[in-house]
Amino acid sequence: MHTYNNGHHWAARYADWVIRWRWWVLLASIALAILAASGGRFVQMNNDYRVFFSEDNPQRQAFEQLQRTYTKVDNILFAVVPREGEGFSANTLAAVEQLTEQAWQLPYSLRVDSVTNFQHTRADGDSLVVQDLVENAIDMTPTERNAAKAIALNEPALAGKLVNTDGSIVGVNVTFQLPDKSMNAGPEAVAAARALMKNIENEYGVQVRATGTVMLFNAFFEASMNDMSSLIPMMYGVILLITVLLLRSVTATLATTAVIVFSILSAMGAAGHIGIQLTPPSSAAPTIIMTLAVADSIHILITLLAGMRRGLGKLEALRESIRVNLGPVFLTSATTAVGFLSMNFSDAQPFRDLGNITAIGVMAAFVYSTALLPALIALLPLRARQSQSATVGDRTIDRLANVVVHHPKGVLMAVTLVSASLLALIPLNELDDNFVTYFDESTSFRQDTDFINEHFSGIYQVQYSLNSNIENGVSHPLFLRKVHDFTQWLRQQPEVRHVNSISDTFQRLNKNLHADNPNFYRLPNDAELAAQYLLLYELSLPYGLDLNNRLNVKKSSTQLVVTLKDMPSAQLRQFAERGTRWLQQKTGLQAHGVGPAIMFAYIAERNIKNMLIGTLVAVFIIAALIMLALRSLRLGIISLLPTLLPAGLAFGVWGGLVGEINVAISMVAGMALGIVVDDTVHFLSKYQRARVELGLDNNAAIRYAFNSVGAAIVVTSIILVAGFTVLAQSSFGMNAKMAVLTAITIAFALVAVFTLLPALLSLCKERQPSHLTLSTTDSEGTDYVRNSV
Repeated sequence: MHTYNNGHHWAARYADWVIRWRWWVLLASIALAILAASGGRFVQMNNDYRVFFSEDNPQRQAFEQLQRTYTKVDNILFAVVPREGEGFSANTLAAVEQLTEQAWQLPYSLRVDSVTNFQHTRADGDSLVVQDLVENAIDMTPTERNAAKAIALNEPALAGKLVNTDGSIVGVNVTFQLPDKSMNAGPEAVAAARALMKNIENEYGVQVRATGTVMLFNAFFEASMNDMSSLIPMMYGVILLITVLLLRSVTATLATTAVIVFSILSAMGAAGHIGIQLTPPSSAAPTIIMTLAVADSIHILITLLAGMRRGLGKLEALRESIRVNLGPVFLTSATTAVGFLSMNFSDAQPFRDLGNITAIGVMAAFVYSTALLPALIALLPLRARQSQSATVGDRTIDRLANVVVHHPKGVLMAVTLVSASLLALIPLNELDDNFVTYFDESTSFRQDTDFINEHFSGIYQVQYSLNSNIENGVSHPLFLRKVHDFTQWLRQQPEVRHVNSISDTFQRLNKNLHADNPNFYRLPNDAELAAQYLLLYELSLPYGLDLNNRLNVKKSSTQLVVTLKDMPSAQLRQFAERGTRWLQQKTGLQAHGVGPAIMFAYIAERNIKNMLIGTLVAVFIIAALIMLALRSLRLGIISLLPTLLPAGLAFGVWGGLVGEINVAISMVAGMALGIVVDDTVHFLSKYQRARVELGLDNNAAIRYAFNSVGAAIVVTSIILVAGFTVLAQSSFGMNAKMAVLTAITIAFALVAVFTLLPALLSLCKERQPSHLTLSTTDSEGTDYVRNSV
């Protein structure tokens, strides 16, 4: 019979209750899981990239205002790549012509622009002729095709946008009006577009690639579905394999599997109940919950099996395991949940959702690992091989404990030197949030986008809305001059590939209506004449190819669309700000560069500022929880360094190896904080138990912590690293990079808890309380003291 201090009476009573009412506990756990999981029917996918930006995000607000002023820019850009390398051959132009015609039939298509249907203007006496640049391509003579090519390569609206510099690739751009609330619209449009691409390839022998924001929408959706269909089964296999190898018990593995399944079902069902939508980041929650649920179970099972190997009966060992682990497991679950809840400070809703779903899953895992798990263990047969000799792992942990206890200053100095070296690499990290790199190179979106960006046209766009502030002001010569000057300045910038500007249209119309005299390729000087040119041109345009994408309804403002080369997000931000400054200083007009690329370029910088606050809040809450649970200000303060340091070291390694931080990477500090604190909590709880309950001195208590929880910390760390390594295989680059950095952080946390933490405990000694005495009936404690002495 064991005796316990008052702090453990409640845990012992709970253990007795669970074992006694194990059938009812099992049934209650199943009922709770079914009730929670019923919310799964409400879970929906959200594949809109705008979900990454909060409603008060200034870049999102500016972009949505632009879309309300002009037509939407959600698009698919097709690049037709002929095998012979000639974009204006009869076969290629016929393919483009058919692709253009059939693209109008794609779901939700609003506008189709291509080389073939470009509204070419020319003079015919006193008349203005507006017609498709290419008609009946298959019947055109080589001379006619060459003439069309010469026009396309010299037309500012086409060159660099829908035809590349040598005319070897031509494009078709389809603009879509996707319903705001429909989650199926994007995938529906992409499925139809891919079918059309396949038909064109089969019929004409060309290659068709596609990118654009609608493809980006769909890439998010496909990444989510791919991860859930491939990573979760892979994760189950890895976790079960590791659990079987480490615990060597089928019953323990089955019980652990039940905890995993119930925790995931409860978390995802709860997400449905509270209206959380799944996105690529939040779809990683099941994999993370699975990993953390195993860690809870492992601590209980390892203590249980160790007790049985010492000769205790199954129920007695189970009772003891619950008694000593209930408090630490609850504390680690609470601190882990706090770490994930700190993600609510993020500017990106998907990461807030990931944090909330995982926090729910972590607390569900605590409930099931301390209720369902012991109930199953009590009901199912379980054997543990008794062993009196220490394993290789036990001897290694013993030697490590002796090194730290005997040489704490040396260990602390070594840790300090290594840490300083790695922390010095943190400044090498640079903010770079490029939405293309969110996806693995194996995805079709990434492959096509990289190809188009390298060989055809840029896929990063910045939009400026220039306002004359008067109705029909876009035709005023002074305003047109300002637009033209800005357009010319933009074209001189090294980052720019193409500028779509209304000033080019006015210059072309002025030339056309002066008998196509090249000397008149300039802006008209008379506002009334310019307005007449514009009206005549608009009346000649076919349905669907109007100027609503460049002019607002009152014709008081115009939109400039700047297409850019691939560049880091910091450079993209600098370009947009440089354009705003030039515009203000040289023309007096005020306009900010907006668009999806700009939104993503700012998100990491904005997110890091918010997450810094969230992480600091989480640190203080976690430290307070540890202080309250262990009733020690000293241990609470000591816990901070081994909890915070691993993330810093991981970012140092990241700076040396990768050097790029996106919005997902900026989330790791807060998320990993809640995970790595588990090792610290379990070590400190065993150390505190040895000091308070068993009455051991400082060094003996450190050894006791090593021996009682060291193996469990190693096992859970292996499982955590394995889990995040599986997540690192995600085709969604944000999740993959986040997982890699988290795995590195967990590995550093394992090292810190076995070196830095015990060294600090050894150097920051606390006097043994005089009123505490060792219970002579506690065989574990007396045996440990005897062996230590």
